[in-house]
Amino acid sequence: MDKALIAPAGYSRVLLKISGEALMGDQGYGLHPPTVARIADEVESVHRLGVEICMVIGGGNIFRGLQGSAQGMERTTADYMGMLATVMNALAMQSALEAKGIHTRVISAIRMDEVAEPYIRRRAVRHLEKKRIIIFAAGTGNPYFTTDTAATLRASEMNCEAIFKGTKVDGVYDKDPKFHADAKRYERVTYDEVLQKHLGVMDASAIALARDNDLPIIVFSLDEPGGFRGILAGQGTSTTVHG
Repeated sequence: MDKALIAPAGYSRVLLKISGEALMGDQGYGLHPPTVARIADEVESVHRLGVEICMVIGGGNIFRGLQGSAQGMERTTADYMGMLATVMNALAMQSALEAKGIHTRVISAIRMDEVAEPYIRRRAVRHLEKKRIIIFAAGTGNPYFTTDTAATLRASEMNCEAIFKGTKVDGVYDKDPKFHADAKRYERVTYDEVLQKHLGVMDASAIALARDNDLPIIVFSLDEPGGFRGILAGQGTSTTVHG
């Protein structure tokens, strides 16, 4: 193990949260296999260091429950459809990781035994201890909760030391840097500041849960090659959300 790389941050078990949109590359919809493979490379590079990794992937590249609800669909039905989209993304990522020889388990909050394991906390912890990568799918299994909340919940249950949220930008800004050249990036920001300033790191329930469990959230750019490994090593550009 390359101890020099992981010593600065000292993380041994983390959760990586990425959006479904991250898997669609330059396409406007669906899965882009080369992009899925590139993200799998990022995860592999950290896994090879001995860090235990679990993942939560959104489903927005396929279906968003809130969008379906806004267009007249019954909210609970729309949310369940969004959960199924996350299972599809989880299976795609599992396939990409296992093509690299990494043992991976998809664990679904909605039972579908033919394609994924049901969520049993002690079994999930054991997978991590055996250095398998876990992909948690189907959110919390309940409507009205986002995959952000699912990520914070699972990270807390797995005793992860931090949530790493891979995004399109290299941290948290006071305004959208794509439209505002004077946008300021925060090096560190508190949970309460995120809520009070509506910084959009995660939804309010996810931030509140992270705050209650003193679980830091590190926001970084997933588009930066080697970004995940670099941030874990205490290098690169990111924002830490903390207490």
